[in-house]
Amino acid sequence: MKIIRWVLGRLILIIDYLTRPKKLIRTESQQQKIDAILKDHSLYEFHACPFCVKIRRYLRKNSLNIDIRDAKNNKKYRSELEKLGGKIQVPCLCIKNNNNNIIWIYESNDIISYLNKIVKNE
Repeated sequence: MKIIRWVLGRLILIIDYLTRPKKLIRTESQQQKIDAILKDHSLYEFHACPFCVKIRRYLRKNSLNIDIRDAKNNKKYRSELEKLGGKIQVPCLCIKNNNNNIIWIYESNDIISYLNKIVKNE
């Protein structure tokens, strides 16, 4: 089973690389504004996970710069995801708001819906 997952993961990464979307071009001031909004956002992921690839493709297409954290190979990030987020499930968007509260959004469609609201407002 591990071999099948490994092969499928590599296939997903190759297809992603070959079909990458073009980045959205914004003015410098617009991009800085969105970057400022997203500065306290982190995406926990496994590199070959198809749902994580879906989020990374969305980020690239919309030129959204979010800190991406490899929760599979980095013990610190995996531990943060488990202890603070409550479970090891990716993709997971971590949002630190102004009140030092942390919001954890799981599920790729929910993450994209949240990010769409930010993109639409700017």
